Amino acid sequence: MMDRRLTPANGRVAAAHLQGQVEAQNFTEGSAAAVRVAVADLLKAPGGARDRQLGYGAAVTVFERHEGWAFVQAQADGFVGYVAEEALGQATAPTHRVATRATHAYAEANLKTPDRVFLTLGARLCVTGAQGSFLETEAGFVPAGHLLPLDRPDVDPVAVSERLLGTPYLWGGNSAMGIDCSGLVQAGLHACGIACPGDSDLQARALGETLASGTQPKRGDLFFWKGHVAWVADEHTLLHANAFHMAVAYEPIAGALARIEGQGEGPVTRHARLTGV
Repeated sequence: MMDRRLTPANGRVAAAHLQGQVEAQNFTEGSAAAVRVAVADLLKAPGGARDRQLGYGAAVTVFERHEGWAFVQAQADGFVGYVAEEALGQATAPTHRVATRATHAYAEANLKTPDRVFLTLGARLCVTGAQGSFLETEAGFVPAGHLLPLDRPDVDPVAVSERLLGTPYLWGGNSAMGIDCSGLVQAGLHACGIACPGDSDLQARALGETLASGTQPKRGDLFFWKGHVAWVADEHTLLHANAFHMAVAYEPIAGALARIEGQGEGPVTRHARLTGV
């Protein structure tokens, strides 16, 4: 059975490559677009529950626009869902990404001018010029020190995730305004140029090499539970977005394992190690 989160088909329309595999009234190659708001919710159904979020500049393929909603597939991880049509704009060729927890795009190259849009970690922009300590983008002027070229990935995904310490927990969140466990892992890996699915169950199937029970954890490892994932910050400490702290927080590994199992959420289902991390 196809995973609806990764299958661009809704009965009315489907991606052309699915012809013969799913039923739909129309099949299409779709059209390119990009998110043009700070953060757009990616919903399971129009007006429905949030599955994930897409930050400014996120590239999507639009398969349908219907009654104010766009049925899309995110380029970064293949996640499918609905976003408000007004959140989308013209696709561009991004050159840089936000490498800090967050920043703003200003109307002019002056921090005292109005801010046009909030930009969260990982947001993508096309830099067209420089003025003083600012870079000019389609969103406005952004402090140069907050951006990095796309061809300069980070090297430590845990360090990237640590930039989001204290961020409020938000189910399905993918931004500095709110994030969940899988969003935190994805943010770290995407900043390092490493492909990563959107949800923890998909990550558990796709990421790293499974280690034997009892293996000494090291920084960059991942612990998975049913419905949860956490970074190993060091041999004694986890870093994760979790509902217990309602934030991105450090937690002693031993205490976290006992707490999570004690809450009835079960033991660790997988200890994984990423190659090259």
